[in-house]
Amino acid sequence: QVHMVESGGGLVQPGGSLRLSCAVSGSIFSLNLMAWHRQAPGKRRDLVASITSGGSTNYADSVKGRFAISRDSDKNMVYLQMNDLKPEDTGVYSCYVRNTLDRDYWGQGTQVTVSS
Repeated sequence: QVHMVESGGGLVQPGGSLRLSCAVSGSIFSLNLMAWHRQAPGKRRDLVASITSGGSTNYADSVKGRFAISRDSDKNMVYLQMNDLKPEDTGVYSCYVRNTLDRDYWGQGTQVTVSS
């Protein structure tokens, strides 16, 4: 089985920063994609950022220039550095990974609340 543990969420004021972490362990084989998704209150879950095994990154337009996704392949870790946070960034952030056999896995999510 695959285990995924997310951490780093919390309550911050607008303009603040947070760093989310996702640790992946278990029978994952090789990962070819790691990503963060966000589900804002009352909205569907959307992609925030992703990174491939080759290092290519992709960001939602709303977070470009403020967020940065990174990975530690040796430790099966993925991070999301979140700067200049805005109220509209509020939501549940979930870690997502996909292995080379096209099997995907989701973390339970961590709450990020941006409010003054």
